[in-house]
Amino acid sequence: MPIDADLLQILCCPTSKTPVEMVGRERLGRLNAAIAAGYVRYTDGAAVDEALDEALVTTDGRTVYRIDDGIPVMLVDRGIPTNQVGSW
Repeated sequence: MPIDADLLQILCCPTSKTPVEMVGRERLGRLNAAIAAGYVRYTDGAAVDEALDEALVTTDGRTVYRIDDGIPVMLVDRGIPTNQVGSW
């Protein structure tokens, strides 16, 4: 389910306040491959154990936030640092 454009314009990273945008399919595929390999952790250190169907990324490319059932999960401890994914 796509995020409403008006909502996307007001969302930002809860830590850095950087705006977010949708993650493209190619990047999402690389991230999901790293998740499947067990390489990815949330900012709180917990393992990311489920692939993402949709996600948002900060415009500086540093942090990803999952979207579950059309709802962005914009929690500080549920950010996914992109430096864990090889060629982000």
